[in-house]
Amino acid sequence: MIFTKYSNALRWIIIATSFIIVSLILWNTYVFFQTFKEEERAKMQNWSFAQKELSKTSNLNANIGELPIEVVQSNKTTPAISVNQNGSYDFINIDKEKAKDSAYIKNLIIKFQSEYKPIDVIYNGEVLSTIYYGNSPLLNKLKYYPLALLLIIFLFSAVVFFFYRSNKTAAQNKLWSGMAKETAHQIGTPLSSLIGWTEILKIENINPDYITEIEKDVDRLKTITERFSKIGSLPTLSVTGIVKESIDSFDYLKTRSSDLIDFEIISPNDEILVNLNTQLYSWTIENLVKNAIDAMRGRGKVTVEIFQFENNVKVNVTDTGKGISKKNFNKIFEPGYTTKKRGWGLGLSLTKRIIEDFHNGKIKVLKSEKDKGTTIQISLKRVN
Repeated sequence: MIFTKYSNALRWIIIATSFIIVSLILWNTYVFFQTFKEEERAKMQNWSFAQKELSKTSNLNANIGELPIEVVQSNKTTPAISVNQNGSYDFINIDKEKAKDSAYIKNLIIKFQSEYKPIDVIYNGEVLSTIYYGNSPLLNKLKYYPLALLLIIFLFSAVVFFFYRSNKTAAQNKLWSGMAKETAHQIGTPLSSLIGWTEILKIENINPDYITEIEKDVDRLKTITERFSKIGSLPTLSVTGIVKESIDSFDYLKTRSSDLIDFEIISPNDEILVNLNTQLYSWTIENLVKNAIDAMRGRGKVTVEIFQFENNVKVNVTDTGKGISKKNFNKIFEPGYTTKKRGWGLGLSLTKRIIEDFHNGKIKVLKSEKDKGTTIQISLKRVN
């Protein structure tokens, strides 16, 4: 217990530390990005000064040195457009073919204005040209780096969430499996005693019909014990006729239910072979039929229909009960979900596990209508 406590604390420390580290990286990247932008601005200021000096040289026909030329030529990455007084323009680090399109240049100027404030080249109080410039390719790449980090944080959070969720689910499954095995163990002792008492009653010349019914219920308890013992382990499947197994399970509930319930089973005449664990499959049918009876409040009709297809077989269990809202179609199979005042909400959850985890099949709410009824469908692969 102490180990588990410290283990959980250590996990949360690691998670918190990871979030702090990623957050610091994100912040430092933002600061670096802003600093880089300032340096880009300063570089373009120097570039504009060099342009101004070159303009002076042009106007005065004087040689002022090679430095301005070197500064202008040093810009190898930052895209810039210099718009002159007469409306003509020069550009640097922009695709020459695209630059032939005046509309492209106008859109680029608008974009550059949104990124940086234009720089005017002024000489003797006169604006000789205006320089529009944008982010360099490297800066554009860095611009998306914070978004990438945010995505990493999101993915990291999702991984942590699903990790803990799967751990919690695994712990719950382990708990239910342990409870199921313990229940099977506890039932075993009185069951052995009942078998002994049944043999004594036979000697006492009790009405054989009574003995037969008692033996049926003893066999029933044996089946329940076997079912619970199989929950915690992978059950064995064997090629079995699903029609007969469905009818047997259905008939057992029919003889032990109220006369106010009308039972009907519709099945093909020929047997359909599937890989089944008979004890768990009969438990599935019984759970669905019992839920149907509960949904009808003990009065109505339950219908089981079996359809065979080329590769699979479908079993529909239909009731005339209160129905299920569409938003709860998947929710009813979750552990703990129940609309009854009594019960733990495990029946349909176990049914889903039996069909999907143990038999590699599918179970779903096929259709449901308020106050008219619900159809739940099981789908299993056929053995051809």
